[in-house]
Amino acid sequence: MPELSNMQVAGADGCKAGWVVAIRDAAVASACRMATFPTFAALAEALPETIIAIDMPIGLPDRVGRGGREPEIHLRPLLGPRQSSVFSMPSRAAVFTEIYEACCRMAQETSDPPRRVSKQAFHLFPRVREIDVLLRADGGLASRVFECHPEGAFRFIKGEPLVEPKKVKSQVHPAGMAERRALLLREGYSAALLDGPLTRGVGRDDYFDAIAASWSAARIARGEAVCFPGAPRRDGYGIEIAIRA
Repeated sequence: MPELSNMQVAGADGCKAGWVVAIRDAAVASACRMATFPTFAALAEALPETIIAIDMPIGLPDRVGRGGREPEIHLRPLLGPRQSSVFSMPSRAAVFTEIYEACCRMAQETSDPPRRVSKQAFHLFPRVREIDVLLRADGGLASRVFECHPEGAFRFIKGEPLVEPKKVKSQVHPAGMAERRALLLREGYSAALLDGPLTRGVGRDDYFDAIAASWSAARIARGEAVCFPGAPRRDGYGIEIAIRA
């Protein structure tokens, strides 16, 4: 493993273009740069030996209880007004069921108490499947890809939950974005980066979320990240079920 001062880390967030990625040195944020990739496979291939924190569920249990997976149950209460941003993921079988009503039936059969899947969560499942297939096939990749949550990152940067949402009725919310920008600026990300041009298919909220994920990736590399839960389990394929911030 490279020395910490030379270690590259990355934060990734899904967007219409595919994946927007913030790439930085583990020790300093000032030289962070942005990139976009059409697939997670392309992202992973372009960043070998890089610790990647990704805003997407990793680790799929066979059954779930009330509130979803353990990471979601542990992180959600810390986010205050923003806790609705943590979706409750269903079982692996439900995630891999591609028709919505059939997915809901499978989710009900593999949850206690029985619970359907929201349409918003369902639309994430193609990306979850994309990552899961790659991680199951490549143990080396699985050892350097970690689940994070941008709202968790912002909460730890600020030291308390954020009040303003980043979007209201699917539109970017200026007050929420300004708060997140100020927090990233405080952490050493440059104004030039934060106000940089957006690639087609990348929203400013996606852009900020990828940068927040890179903050978590740097914390993971430095051994400073908080893990939810503290002693995570692994799914049936050995993939860790945890969120780090």
